[in-house]
Amino acid sequence: MTKPRQARIYQGTPRTLARLARRLQQGDVVAVPTETVYGLAGNALDAGACAKIFAAKGRPADDPLIVHIHSLAQLPALCRANPAALTLARKFWPGPLTLVLPKTDAVPALVTAGRDSVAIRMPRHPLFRRLLKATGLPLAAPSANPFGYISPTTAEHVQASLGRRIRYILDGGPARHGLESTIVDLRDPRRPAILRPGVITAEAVAHALGRRRLPTAPATSTRAQPGPQVAPGLLARHYSPRTPVVLHDRIRLPRAEADTPGVAWVFQQRPKGRVGANVHWLDPRGRLPGVARRLFALLRRLDALGLDCIHVERARGGGLADAINDRLRRAAAR
Repeated sequence: MTKPRQARIYQGTPRTLARLARRLQQGDVVAVPTETVYGLAGNALDAGACAKIFAAKGRPADDPLIVHIHSLAQLPALCRANPAALTLARKFWPGPLTLVLPKTDAVPALVTAGRDSVAIRMPRHPLFRRLLKATGLPLAAPSANPFGYISPTTAEHVQASLGRRIRYILDGGPARHGLESTIVDLRDPRRPAILRPGVITAEAVAHALGRRRLPTAPATSTRAQPGPQVAPGLLARHYSPRTPVVLHDRIRLPRAEADTPGVAWVFQQRPKGRVGANVHWLDPRGRLPGVARRLFALLRRLDALGLDCIHVERARGGGLADAINDRLRRAAAR
């Protein structure tokens, strides 16, 4: 049997964007850059195209997709947007915020796991926005990785994990944020809730809605709720390397253990006096944007080493630290 060809990585030239837009219009799938992580995009109004996304990722049908749009003018065809949703859209779009709203009949049931709501966002990445405009379509785009594995933040990550399952990868450089979007449930605008924390913090969302705080959905079981999920990224175990991950509030590493074979130690910032091939850090000064941006890339690199265990410090503080720790908690779940 002939082995599938490796997906090609394309640069964002006008000619390439026109070609990839045609492929999307014809029902193909294309891996695309966003400011959060790389996504695997297909026509959100074409159930056949979306089925290719599920097949390439090995994604279960009860985990819905996020639909990406280019402009607010596309909203009425996809969902019933309430005033709270429009307030957040005007404040944070384009950007890493996803809104869950009642859907219209135009959105295939496959996209929403059969639920009567749809998750929508308007991305900020300029190359993805140009592609969205060129297609004239809303594009469903979950992370471009095998289901449940560490999200990709570069085109090379996509090629390494999905390169034999897809044909087209659009290179937009390393993802700016490195964490998936914040998801806000606005199906009932009287009871908004954070379903998944992200770069846009719960405090920022609450402030925009004129509230003191918003509840956050728990993820303490195998699934956040039984049956089809209301939004992606809610499973207790997700974003996970094959190597077991152990979390620590703070790593206090005896020098004798720093070079233990088969073990990696990941600090939030460069530890004083700690050197060695097994010691890693996410940001030299522990700055949270840098920690978030490098988290998935480092986990992928360590996972490729065939280690016995990866020890990671939790992020300290609130806001963006909540999003980082959310991903770490899911990565470490068993």
